[in-house]
Amino acid sequence: MTQTQAAQEYLLPDVGEGLTEAEIVTWKVKPGDVIAVNDVVVEIETAKSLVELPSPYAGTVLDLLVPEGETVPVGTPIIRVGDPAAAGEPGSASVEPGSSSVEPVETMGEIDLSNPAASGSKEGESLVGRMKADRGPVRRPRKGSASPSSDAGAATQMQLQGAFSPGGAQSQEVRADLEPAVPATSAEADAGPRPGRALAKPPVRKLAKDLGVDLASLAPSGDGGVVTRADVEAAASGGGEAAGAGEAHQGFTRLRETSAGDRARETREPIKGVRKMMASAMVGSAFTAPHVTEWITVDATRSVELVERLKGHRDFRDVKVSPLLILAKAAMLAMRRTPEINSWWDEDAQEVVLKHYVNLGIAAATPRGLVVPNVKDADAMGLAELAAAFGELTATAREGRTSPAEMAGGTFTITNVGVFGVDAGTPIINPGESAILCFGAIRKQPWVVSGPEGDELAIRHVTTLALSFDHRHIDGEKGSRFLADVAAVLEDPGHALLL
Repeated sequence: MTQTQAAQEYLLPDVGEGLTEAEIVTWKVKPGDVIAVNDVVVEIETAKSLVELPSPYAGTVLDLLVPEGETVPVGTPIIRVGDPAAAGEPGSASVEPGSSSVEPVETMGEIDLSNPAASGSKEGESLVGRMKADRGPVRRPRKGSASPSSDAGAATQMQLQGAFSPGGAQSQEVRADLEPAVPATSAEADAGPRPGRALAKPPVRKLAKDLGVDLASLAPSGDGGVVTRADVEAAASGGGEAAGAGEAHQGFTRLRETSAGDRARETREPIKGVRKMMASAMVGSAFTAPHVTEWITVDATRSVELVERLKGHRDFRDVKVSPLLILAKAAMLAMRRTPEINSWWDEDAQEVVLKHYVNLGIAAATPRGLVVPNVKDADAMGLAELAAAFGELTATAREGRTSPAEMAGGTFTITNVGVFGVDAGTPIINPGESAILCFGAIRKQPWVVSGPEGDELAIRHVTTLALSFDHRHIDGEKGSRFLADVAAVLEDPGHALLL
């Protein structure tokens, strides 16, 4: 777009499969920044994952319309981009400080964010997801010489510096290290701070948000009536005039103890995003599919020895090899004899859908909740290719960058509780699937080993497997046969030649 074009509002798109809302997590830009098409402008959290949104427009960032931490419906304007001269045009007025959001409008579908590249994927050469850091910081020169002491000067600095009052449309954390506090007008300076209009630097606002302190209730000690970090910390520790005044702040509440020490006794966190979706999916699965769980204890010593040999093989030099890789391959081989494990009960159609491909899901615990990304067509991969896919999947999940596309379409899941030192469990089937395999910790234990000279007691690497399956169409015989086949391969990898 040219510098003379009117301002454009970027509407929050549907980045997944029918998602209705998302939380603004982190703004990557601030008013005054010059951006190009496909520059990442914001990181959002949907019900499935964290996603970075690229801009469909080029120009100067005029306004950030939704603050960090707020959840808004799909179709809501979140950022205004254009020429600074367009900021005064009709229909381009910024959101008034104190307003929570703007009304949702029709969803814009200009960018296909189901592509993993839209969430920062390095795959391919797509421009979507290109970071502004690739070309260095660019900032449009500021115009005008209005004095901060005048009404016009205060408004100009508020727009260009991006330091609005709490609850306003401006991000409270973007480039916080460079942002000064918003100067007050002379009338406001005389009258002192007003409720909802407290002056504070963005880092101080962030600290107040984290501690649940209401800035408007504090008596500022800084020059010009600015609330300082010390003011917030004093209020949070009970030494300020309004300690505990921000107990209900953006869905985050702390109930404070009035006895000596004044430590927080309870912390409340909103149920949203990935955690909310996980809870809904698990409840739906647990009370829809009748779960049956079977257990088997296995001597996995030969698989552990195989892993050590593979680590020294040239084909596995650049990938991580673990017993989970052997287990995954064993599960896919066992499905050849029991295809019902890789199927789905379609209640609406009253049909059992047998899948002739395996999208292997690996349950991953993240700070934002449980996610289950899957490796597409894992059954068609060799062992080295599968190991590389596991490495990419794990790294993406740890960073919270798993895209909705990477979690859709799973057919079978493995949950590895052994990494936490847990022996086994009774996992809940992932919605849309019919079985889930739980892999417990591998421990050295005494084990009876049968040999040509009879039985003897030896120290072996032992683990426990647990399989939960949908008993509506997978009976005990099928579930037991599948689990026994997986255990046989884990006990003797050479058994894979028989499957």
